[in-house]
Amino acid sequence: MDKKYTIVIEDLTFKAILGLLEKERNEEQIVVVNMKIDYENKSEYIDYAKVCEMVQSKIMKNKYILIEDAIDDIEEMLKKEFPQMKKLHLSIKKPEILKNALVGVEILRNY
Repeated sequence: MDKKYTIVIEDLTFKAILGLLEKERNEEQIVVVNMKIDYENKSEYIDYAKVCEMVQSKIMKNKYILIEDAIDDIEEMLKKEFPQMKKLHLSIKKPEILKNALVGVEILRNY
């Protein structure tokens, strides 16, 4: 019987260009990424350090206008790199954009 595992990445924080407002296009802002990735076999483990590096690099390099585009690209990249992934819960938040709220976008995908 296969066991199920979940890697958890909480508060991966870095600065990037992300958003459509003029200020967001010209100034880096703090971006916070949280993820849970399910897989079933520890012999096909998922390297969380590699996931963090890939996600941060992707967001910083592509300077997305929409968080949704970033999420779609990250999902596609992770599924290609880690085909053993069974479930992905991914959120991207921008803590500095509104003074009175922490806002972002999240997805939950089952494969």
